[in-house]
Amino acid sequence: MDEIFARIGIDQGILVLLLMVLVLILIVVFLNVSLALHRLNRKYTMFMKGADGQSLERMFSQKMKEFERLARANEDNSLELRQMKSVLKKTPTKYGIIKYDAFDDVGGKLSFALAMLDAENTGFILNAIHSRDNCFFYIKEIVNGESYTLLSSEETDALRQAVHFNEVE
Repeated sequence: MDEIFARIGIDQGILVLLLMVLVLILIVVFLNVSLALHRLNRKYTMFMKGADGQSLERMFSQKMKEFERLARANEDNSLELRQMKSVLKKTPTKYGIIKYDAFDDVGGKLSFALAMLDAENTGFILNAIHSRDNCFFYIKEIVNGESYTLLSSEETDALRQAVHFNEVE
């Protein structure tokens, strides 16, 4: 054997050292693989705890049914939300009110003009005129922020308030 190493030109001590380094590298690789296998085995044991193949299949089936139920509920909720948004667009959400004295002999600003508008500035103006003996109500239609009938100054102010409702100055 010495003759073979002598012909190749390799010292036996160097060969032994190289083999020892190779064995150490293999031991480190083996330990890493063993730790990974142990972690995987622990996860597998936890996953399979109390379950055979059929119970796992049943569990997956239940989860899929639950997922489908939640997806349908989400679609239903989305549809209802779209319907609510559509209804809300037509719901009066902006208002303006001006209180005033309609007649010189009646004080206390009991008369008022109330403008109620939706998101598209469509709605109505309710004008209540209070006198000593009576109270009269008049309503005027508003379409896109405009009236097709003549508005009083109080009604115009109430309409302006409603159109600019919630605007930051």
